[in-house]
Amino acid sequence: MPESAPAPTTRLNKRLADLGLCSRREADDWIAKGWVRVNGQVAAMGLQVGAGDRIDVDPKARGQQSQQVTILLHKPVGYVSGQAEDGYQPAVTLVQQRTHWRGDPSKQRFAPQQLRGLAPAGRLDIDSTGLLVLTQDGRIARQLIGEDSGVEKEYLVRVSYGAALTDVQSAFPAAQLARLRHGLSLDGKPLKRAQVDWQNPEQLRFVLTEGRKRQIRRMCELVGLKVTGLKRVRIGRVLLGQLPLGQWRYLGEHEGF
Repeated sequence: MPESAPAPTTRLNKRLADLGLCSRREADDWIAKGWVRVNGQVAAMGLQVGAGDRIDVDPKARGQQSQQVTILLHKPVGYVSGQAEDGYQPAVTLVQQRTHWRGDPSKQRFAPQQLRGLAPAGRLDIDSTGLLVLTQDGRIARQLIGEDSGVEKEYLVRVSYGAALTDVQSAFPAAQLARLRHGLSLDGKPLKRAQVDWQNPEQLRFVLTEGRKRQIRRMCELVGLKVTGLKRVRIGRVLLGQLPLGQWRYLGEHEGF
């Protein structure tokens, strides 16, 4: 009789992430601390697990997660989303006590340790403004920027078309608007279908489910539009709302993307 094929296995950190418990990086941290058991045994780093293996996570890991914060920042133009570059400040430098929005409905208080491991979950380029998410929580990062993320991101985009600086809507061909919605490629890869509509005669509303580098600006260039202003106003179910420019608030306990 032919031997049956071995049951497929997955690295433990990936299995924990796929279960929605944490990010892979966070899983590695838990494993290193001895907080993960497989079939009753403390798991080793790099362990492969099968579908039938029982995985238990120490309550200490949950306690650590409950202390992690997610911050919503209204990023101004002139700040980069991630690491400092070309003399420009990273957006995280705006997260200080004095820039915490007084209208924040959350009861959380700012503490310096909340800056540790705080990283952007998605980009917003230096020339753009609007909602930027910074998080310590690997689950939220994975939800927003993981390979299988389909979370909507909404933008208001002011444009010009050749000599047309006003009433751009009348000058811009409908066929080109259709290409913005579907049919364009960047870096040799087709873009996912997008929602693109006129918000007013000089401003388009984009809703995307992916985040290629400078995607909207490059999409507009391909159809002859020039972006003169770009603002992100929504990520999933979370709105920029009344959050003032350069200020931030906490993601509320009952909010989610």
